Amino acid sequence: MKIQFLGAAGEVTGSRHSVEITLAKRQRRFMVDYGMFQGGREATNKNIEPLPFSPKDLDFIVLTHAHIDHSGLLPRLCAQGFSGPIYCTTATFELLKILLPDSAYLQRADVERAERKQKAGKWRGEMPIALYSREEVDLALSQFTVLEYGQVVEAIPGIQLEFRNAGHILGSAIAIIDIAEDHAQKKRCVFSGDIGMKGKVLMPDPDVITNADVLLVESTYGDRQHRSLQDTEDELVQVISSTMTAHGNIVMPAFAVGRTQEILFLLIDLVRRGLLPHLSIWVDSPMATAATHLTQHFFSQLDSQSQATFEWFKANPESVDLRFIADVEESKALNKIKGGAIIISASGMCDAGRIVHHLASNLPREQNAIIITGFQAYGSLGRRLVDKAKKVRLFGEEVLVKASIHTIGGLSAHADQAGLLDWLKGFEVPPKSVFVVHGEPESSSVFAECIRDELGWKNVIIPERLHTYSC
Repeated sequence: MKIQFLGAAGEVTGSRHSVEITLAKRQRRFMVDYGMFQGGREATNKNIEPLPFSPKDLDFIVLTHAHIDHSGLLPRLCAQGFSGPIYCTTATFELLKILLPDSAYLQRADVERAERKQKAGKWRGEMPIALYSREEVDLALSQFTVLEYGQVVEAIPGIQLEFRNAGHILGSAIAIIDIAEDHAQKKRCVFSGDIGMKGKVLMPDPDVITNADVLLVESTYGDRQHRSLQDTEDELVQVISSTMTAHGNIVMPAFAVGRTQEILFLLIDLVRRGLLPHLSIWVDSPMATAATHLTQHFFSQLDSQSQATFEWFKANPESVDLRFIADVEESKALNKIKGGAIIISASGMCDAGRIVHHLASNLPREQNAIIITGFQAYGSLGRRLVDKAKKVRLFGEEVLVKASIHTIGGLSAHADQAGLLDWLKGFEVPPKSVFVVHGEPESSSVFAECIRDELGWKNVIIPERLHTYSC
């Protein structure tokens, strides 16, 4: 068996892993995830580079969850000739019906906006690229096969697949793939996907997996610990209270799927407990609005605290003025509000969508606050803000950063170093091969060393992108 790492190796985005095996004397190939690289021009170049093999040679795809850095290039792959099934959980497929059309729309909108500005002589830098169309999204969606957690299926003769709950976002899964390769012992390959934190808002704890021969584990926060939920709540209350006192606005870039819903539940719960006063919250992302309604549909998959908070809000709707913005004109009107608003908008790394307009309007005013609640990849606008940029280029123009920038890490949907190690301790015997993926170089390196030192596991590898490893 050979695994080639085509993304999320030495970086966080672009998750895609190719597995090649011999079954019935034939070479077979499948992939786990086919995500989009995010963060600047270098990411675009990776997104358009061809695969080292034909997409037609792939038998099937296993998708761990709906986030664009894991799913975002599936329409492009299908348009290039992949015609096999794509396996995911039911909730993931429902989210993809929201996420992928929105991704195609945003790409086209960015191109059209740049073309208009270029024609007017107001565009600087390279032009954006649309990676796929809405029609190609529809093609990809027609190829999905959905599974429930714990359901075991035979993807092709000799390969069995099962999904377990990863506790990351709605529908997120750990993929367990059992392979009976020719002239070899049966191997169990476990792909962690993104592992959630124990005890976090909204999602249940990740399922414990007890055995694997080959393990791919994420390391997004493998070099650090998150703040406790209590510290996170305290800081959130402080920032919101002081900004409201100063009659400023709060802008919260948030991933439309998972993070937006988590923030909403947390803010409502803080009001419920009397730690925050009545709030005026605008959710300005059609995708986040749809994902929030979908979260209600999968109510039984939420943790018990979130279910209780949601029931309280249904009984006390006047406690929070919560509005979901539908159209572009309503979105534009938000930028006329000079104080008292909490605006939650996508994209989570600030690189596209309505959040860019809200940042352009709110960054130049020092009474405002920008609250960063999720991981910001190198090269992204969100990362530049976290790194204390004094000005940023938005829509081809320089914008001064006078608003305060706050990074609140305790809301992460990813397990921290301690959480990842705790999940790994569930394995009864060390896997024969462990690949540390989905982390920037420092994070992956530190986490790999932790696995060796604290767990005593020997064959721990940090794979290089495009390299192939035999297992």
